[in-house]
Amino acid sequence: MSRIGRAPITVPEGVEVKLDGNTITVKGKNGTLTREIHPAMHVAVEGNTITVSRSNDEKQNRALHGLSRSLINNMVIGVTEGFQKVLEVNGVGYRVSKSGKTLTMNLGYSHPVTFDEIDGITITVEGTNKIIISGPDKQKVGQFAAEVREKRPPEPYKGKGIKYADEHIRRKEGKTGAKKK
Repeated sequence: MSRIGRAPITVPEGVEVKLDGNTITVKGKNGTLTREIHPAMHVAVEGNTITVSRSNDEKQNRALHGLSRSLINNMVIGVTEGFQKVLEVNGVGYRVSKSGKTLTMNLGYSHPVTFDEIDGITITVEGTNKIIISGPDKQKVGQFAAEVREKRPPEPYKGKGIKYADEHIRRKEGKTGAKKK
């Protein structure tokens, strides 16, 4: 039995969980999230706990068991605490600013790179080189952060580019420049 799938999910105060067939809706202070659960998974809401069980021990169902439980747990965490990704912009002349709902980045290109906030995602800029992307949906936050990072990934020689705050860039040594005789 899956250790992750077997663990019950505790629903905190102020969170409302509705189960309608294979659709689960979690509502809390940060918003409402809805997800379709695979038909082979059985979700039960009893009081303030949610349990996920599977119909049989086929390989796909064993894989989906832990996944379904994790997705539902992330929904509960998202509507209570939320998720966030912190990006740092490193490089001479690289700057970040936000006006309204538009994130503008100067990344060494001949033009500024802009991103608009999508619904469910909040962008905050601290200083000129820190971007905080937050929201209740873990998948949306991670995907949006990856798309922002993709515009100028960090390079290994000087470390310039957009990186996650907790990411370590493995640096490389440049050319030696020694001539052979």
